[in-house]
Amino acid sequence: MDDKVRPTKVLIRRHTLVTRLTHWVNVMAISLLLMSGLQIFNAHPALYWGEKSTFADPWVSMSMREVDGVARGITIVGDYQFDTTGVLGWSGAEGMREQRGFPSWATIPSYRSLADGRMWHFFFAWLFVINGLVYWLWGLIGGHIRRDMLPTRAQLAPRHILHEIITHAQLKFPRGEKARAYNVIQKLTYLAVIVVLLPMMLATGLSMSPGFNATLPWLTDLFGGRQSARTLHFISAGLIVVFIVVHVLLVLVSGVWNNMRSMITGKYAIQVEGDRP
Repeated sequence: MDDKVRPTKVLIRRHTLVTRLTHWVNVMAISLLLMSGLQIFNAHPALYWGEKSTFADPWVSMSMREVDGVARGITIVGDYQFDTTGVLGWSGAEGMREQRGFPSWATIPSYRSLADGRMWHFFFAWLFVINGLVYWLWGLIGGHIRRDMLPTRAQLAPRHILHEIITHAQLKFPRGEKARAYNVIQKLTYLAVIVVLLPMMLATGLSMSPGFNATLPWLTDLFGGRQSARTLHFISAGLIVVFIVVHVLLVLVSGVWNNMRSMITGKYAIQVEGDRP
């Protein structure tokens, strides 16, 4: 007689309608913010630290330089120099390449226009802020943030965090009842993005606005100067991209359909122990 317990698939409610809607609005807003931001960056593809632009000594720069009589795209990061021809600094179809920081396929609009880039960027920046406020207010009122986003004391134990890091590195994901809630790695990562990275990106962006400089002159000083704020804005955006890439990869390896269904319909499938045969 087979005494094994057969697992049963159960659909649980994982995401509310507001969470799902704000998630997809964020996907659109962040994508267009990043691409329009690269258009703005291309107007002067270099980053500095401090208050002023030290053109002779940028921390990061992307430009075209002739190497042995041949045009090459050269990217400088600190003391390091990379040949990024075709992607950064010097890009486009063969025979039609031009000097630009990021290639046309990565920017909105694809053509050179600082004014249009700023228009796209500011519009979706406000959409992103409003959408974020809706998410936070709903999360606080409905208990989503307290219930699902804050780690428990047991989850914050160093041994538990180390265990989760190891299992994630091994691509072993929670099953059964453990899959009902976010694990500590998810919670800490989401909190870092929501509480640190996104506010940093917003604050550094505002500190570069002349209107906000007049209203809140101390904001630029808080980040060490206008150019430092621009650099921190770029770094924050880069870390957001890293988060998105890792997030998408984990969605792919942990079950595309199940994860997509949870963010579209709110239902997430887990395996639970069934009755004995």
